[in-house]
Parts: sequence; C-alpha cells; structure tokens
Amino acid sequence: MKRIQLSLSLLLLAGLMGYTPLAIAASAPAPHQPKGVKPGVIGAVALNKEGSYCHLRFPAIRPSTITTAKPTLKPVASDDIIDFYGPCDYDPVGKEEVLRQKEMYSNRLDSQYQ
Repeated sequence: MKRIQLSLSLLLLAGLMGYTPLAIAASAPAPHQPKGVKPGVIGAVALNKEGSYCHLRFPAIRPSTITTAKPTLKPVASDDIIDFYGPCDYDPVGKEEVLRQKEMYSNRLDSQYQ
C-alpha cells in the first residue's frame, strides 16, 4: 500500500513539474512580438528586419459562423490551426481569410461526396 502511495505521489509531482514551465511560458508575453498583429493570432514571428512579413498561427474560423457578419475563431485548444505566411497585420477573421476558408470548406465537401 505504501508503495502505491509513493508511486502516485511521485507521478503527481512529476506531472506538476512538467506542467509548470508550460503554464509560465503561456502567460509570459512574447519577447519579439511584431507590431500590428491582430487579436486571435496564437503565434507571430517576424521573418524580416522590418517586421512586415510574418509567420502567423491562428485557429480556423468556426464553420457555423463563417457566413455571418462576425465570424469567430475556433478555440485555441482545437487541432484546426492555420499556418500563414504573409503580412504581420493579417486579420484571421477578415474578408480575405473568410473567402479562403469558404473555398477550402467547399473543396473538402466536393471531394468527400464525389
């Protein structure tokens, strides 16, 4: 019984030690955040000295809101993350991204039901 308690305690301690650096890193601000990054972007890395061309990561738009006037992004925890290379001030729920994701969604449906 004592061996099981010790094993569970060590497992809990190891889990906490592994989780703590992740929680601290998530709450810390990014040191080199490019200017002009829109809300909803998970990660932004400037790829040039001027900071005008970036690698952005953001969640996809919820399919139920893609046709509405105010589309919303999926939760950050979802596995549907988009990698985007382009201007740092790119809007993840802007008109251009809505059109791009609508096209991807319709292509996916077309290929699924052919």
